Amino acid sequence: MPEVWSAPVRFAECDPQGVVFNGHYLTWADEAVAAWWRSVGLPFAETGVEQLVKAAQLEWRSPARHGDTVSVDAELERLGRTSLTVALTVRVRERVSCRVRMTYVAVADGVAVPWPDQVRALLDR
Repeated sequence: MPEVWSAPVRFAECDPQGVVFNGHYLTWADEAVAAWWRSVGLPFAETGVEQLVKAAQLEWRSPARHGDTVSVDAELERLGRTSLTVALTVRVRERVSCRVRMTYVAVADGVAVPWPDQVRALLDR
């Protein structure tokens, strides 16, 4: 079952047309990924490695506007040796607003490294 993070859309997140500016979807994705890490039992900062965004993909579907509440589902899509991809769906009520895919790479001293065994064990369950 995906982890869900939600928040009201703030006026400052909207462009002059009253639609959420695209960069805010990535901020919401980051918040949802942090909540997802907590839900698997390991806060983001306690994975034992640095996590850097290697790739982010957004596919916009319909607008989110000031006054809406967005909810973001986050679930593991793929676990590799040194990277993982989280699939996220941003919704306003039941309507899909945006789909986001975030790929993170585990890094130590600036070099990609395998995910620690404790992380892999939590994600493999």
